[in-house]
Amino acid sequence: MAKPKKAPKSTKPAKSPKTPKSDRYVIIMAGGRGERFWPVSREATPKQLITLLGGRSFLQQAVDRVLPLVPIENILIITNAVQAPTVRKQLPKLPKENVIAEPVGRDTCAAVALGAAIVGARSTTAVMAVLPADHVIPEEKKFQQVLGDALDLASRGQVIVTIGIKPTGPETGYGYIRHDLTALPPPAGVKPYKTTFFKAEQFVEKPVLEKAIEYVSAGNYRWNAGMFVWSFVTVTNGLETHQPEMNAACHRWFAAATKGTKALDRVLAKEYPDIRKISIDFALMEKAHNVVVADGSFEWDDLGAWPALARHVKQDAEGNAAVGEFLHVDSARNVVYDARTKNRTPITLVGVKDSIIVLTDDSTLVAAKSESQKIKELVKKLAADPKLKKLV
Repeated sequence: MAKPKKAPKSTKPAKSPKTPKSDRYVIIMAGGRGERFWPVSREATPKQLITLLGGRSFLQQAVDRVLPLVPIENILIITNAVQAPTVRKQLPKLPKENVIAEPVGRDTCAAVALGAAIVGARSTTAVMAVLPADHVIPEEKKFQQVLGDALDLASRGQVIVTIGIKPTGPETGYGYIRHDLTALPPPAGVKPYKTTFFKAEQFVEKPVLEKAIEYVSAGNYRWNAGMFVWSFVTVTNGLETHQPEMNAACHRWFAAATKGTKALDRVLAKEYPDIRKISIDFALMEKAHNVVVADGSFEWDDLGAWPALARHVKQDAEGNAAVGEFLHVDSARNVVYDARTKNRTPITLVGVKDSIIVLTDDSTLVAAKSESQKIKELVKKLAADPKLKKLV
């Protein structure tokens, strides 16, 4: 493994040649369970693998979005053993070895270290983007422009780039990134990017409403979308500085990956269960001093729970967002989703307001929109019931 270099004192990248497309990689994190979208989302086919909007799953859409920027053989999917078969089925053109199944879930820092080890085994000069699998990004061209600029910037120096989404309102369900007000200049000898970059100052956890209003009004806060871009050397350097144990594991996985998929699988089966569970935000992003924020001025949604579906489905005059045959009397602001594949009948409501109604072939969910986060608790109860755990 290439020896990590020390982080520079300045976030201004040094001049270097543009990284060829063949040395660009995308790691897509696709191991989540999507419990808040039960009963459509299940353990074997969670949110990122289902089709809620459009004709393709969220994962398929995530891959489609990056194909103009990187070759398909440079796209890696980090998932788990339960979901890996479906991932491979949904992405038949992706090399089989590019679907990596974690033995157990160990949060995003371990997944990042694993992805970096595999990329590094292929090229120690590589630059990579780490992206979630379940986001909604209607403005693909704008996203591709920002990601392309971020990949180029990250390839030219020891900077970590995170794509921050320009807030459209005081959301309390997202983390925020505070950044400097002055835009960073492009590297010496490089034409100005279409994307604006700022020096990151602080990562902020999900705020209360008053704070969220303050952040949006300030103008120098962006939503933390969990999208990161860095070179192989930069991310291993960051892990060495801030997470030495994880960096040591990354080194071991790098060595195993150079010997092939089977060798890596053996090492992961032995080591992964004992790896510390920690998010990449806590482990690295909040500690690093070389973070740059790319201004993500494109439409974006992480679709965290059923109520968010209303932002992407045409609503009737009473604010009901329905997918399926739906009729109502004096009902308003409901989210209705019919996922049944057989024996579909109209869904009818009378006097129902601010609710979630979801039907599948084997279950029905009725919940208050304000309590949608508690669907995870319901899933845990189902999993604990021997007669009902098959629904999870």
